Amino acid sequence: MIPQNFEKKNEAIRAAFRALRRDHPERLRTRLNLSWSNWGFGLESLSDSCARLARAGIGFIELHGNHYGPDLGYDPAETRRILSAYGIRAAGVCGMFSEDNDLSSNRGIQRQAAIDYLKREIEFTAGLGGSYLLVVPGAVGRPTPYDASEFDRSVAALRIVADRFLASGVRAAVEPIRAAEVSFIHTIADAKRYIEAVDHPGIGHINGDVYHMLVGESHIGEAILSAGDRLTNLHMADTNRGALGDGSLDLDTILMALYLVGYNNDRCFVTPEPLGPGGDPYPAMHGRPDPDRLERLVQDTARTFREREQAILED
Repeated sequence: MIPQNFEKKNEAIRAAFRALRRDHPERLRTRLNLSWSNWGFGLESLSDSCARLARAGIGFIELHGNHYGPDLGYDPAETRRILSAYGIRAAGVCGMFSEDNDLSSNRGIQRQAAIDYLKREIEFTAGLGGSYLLVVPGAVGRPTPYDASEFDRSVAALRIVADRFLASGVRAAVEPIRAAEVSFIHTIADAKRYIEAVDHPGIGHINGDVYHMLVGESHIGEAILSAGDRLTNLHMADTNRGALGDGSLDLDTILMALYLVGYNNDRCFVTPEPLGPGGDPYPAMHGRPDPDRLERLVQDTARTFREREQAILED
């Protein structure tokens, strides 16, 4: 039987990975960093969330970027105390961008809100020792463009805080999101073009999301190879946006591609974010969670991830 096009691409990645494993086994000794994005845990306390991650053996967390104003969000000292109590480190912070704080808005007050929000989150991320802060160029939940200039406005607004990213050592991780949720920057290629337009050494990295990549990219493994060392965080969920192993995601090929780009280093993270298949996941931030469901999500995902990583390394 003639292989399908995606199968040919899969096999090319597998062949390259087998060659890497054979010729440079030392490059596979360090395992990938497994983290978890906690904003989908809703109103649950950070202590309860960290306890759940610790039970699953997950040593990193992507913290909800909840500093929506100077009086809101995680207290840095308290957050450090909680993370330390559970032996968990901050991988980074998930920046949250709506129409209220939109870098691309045609209203200056919303662009200023986005700039102020980024200033607060850069300071928080650096203070927690986080590696990256996720940046969405346009509002999530607004798939209709304002006009033909939103890309340019977003670039100009992000450039205002670029020096702060550079000075803090926090990576600005630009996230492409599917067209059903945002009006622009839908693919890895789009994110690279956006970064090039900002043209600043403080803005140089990408946050991928497998769920969005299923729609926006022709092949997830190839997109990872294209992102290369710009990729610093990868959100994970299966094809149904559920726990890894619950859908039909080709996790093995994704893991092989990550190893091929040298992703197994201390500033890169694989971060599950199984939010469910709905069109707008943001209400999960403010809802009361189901602890038993979250426990299953975390345990099943962590187990599947480790099993598949071990499988490709030993095959």
